[in-house]
Amino acid sequence: MPKPDIIRIAQAIFTVKDLNASREFYVDLLGMNILHEESNALYLRGVEDREWTLKVEQCGGGEEPRVRHLGYRVRDEAALDALVALADAQKLPHRWEEELDRPRMLRMQDPFGIPVTFYHEVKTYPWLLQEYHQQRGPGLQRVDHCNVRVPDVKATLDWYCQELGFRVSEYTVDEQDQWWAAWIQRRGGVHDFALTNGAGPCLHHWAYWMPDAGSIIKTCDILAGARQPERIERGPGRHGVSNAFFLYIRDPDGHRIELYTSDYITVDPDFEPIKWMRDDPRRQTLWGAKTPRSWFEEASPMEAFDGGIQPAKEGNLKGIPVHVI
Repeated sequence: MPKPDIIRIAQAIFTVKDLNASREFYVDLLGMNILHEESNALYLRGVEDREWTLKVEQCGGGEEPRVRHLGYRVRDEAALDALVALADAQKLPHRWEEELDRPRMLRMQDPFGIPVTFYHEVKTYPWLLQEYHQQRGPGLQRVDHCNVRVPDVKATLDWYCQELGFRVSEYTVDEQDQWWAAWIQRRGGVHDFALTNGAGPCLHHWAYWMPDAGSIIKTCDILAGARQPERIERGPGRHGVSNAFFLYIRDPDGHRIELYTSDYITVDPDFEPIKWMRDDPRRQTLWGAKTPRSWFEEASPMEAFDGGIQPAKEGNLKGIPVHVI
């Protein structure tokens, strides 16, 4: 059976406790554009996005903030048919759903508990990339990737590569050749989807491409000027993995956003995945700066297929040694 043709990571839905606080963070400070607004939700995009890429939705009474799903755009309806056949063959929970601008989405719980959706048909809108008079804040450009913490990196990686056609760009192993992390992609960049070892499934971060390193530094200035430097968790800096310039910030509900730029392409057919050793300090931050514990220990819970929060299972590998942090 041909693999479903997945184009790229495309959307995420976060639930939040205070929609006004989310508006201040995402719109007033980060300058994301509101494509649609409802009484309980904002549909947001970067200036290059032609569709909404992040929906922030008010939690129900007594609910904790979570990630409802991560969404991928597929090439055509045949790709959706192939995904249904895969879900049926592997007895994966799945159903049809719809969202604003997306009338037909396949919701699936992958074998590792990650809630994912796939869609082809979507209503698009003119981008704002050259509408400079409408741009605000540091200039978030487009959705780039997501990173999910999972108990078994290698098993998750193998399923996404074998069943969905993802390709490995970089990976991390220890001295016993145990896989600790992997960066996999569909669109020819470094990654659409990254996997890191730990209790999960949980969303580690959701990332937006930035125009340049200066726009990332401007984000720090904006948060400092707004008297919210505590939103800055890690960086700015440069990763060894991906070579990207980065900044990690936390929204009012703790969801982690990465601002990201300056990685490389992986489109050549003879591209060989780059291997990193877990204890190499340059893999996390090329400059050698230490990473805060929160970056390893905290993540956003994910929604279970039938509602509620997906229980996080412990990983089968021990935590990152203190000297590596």
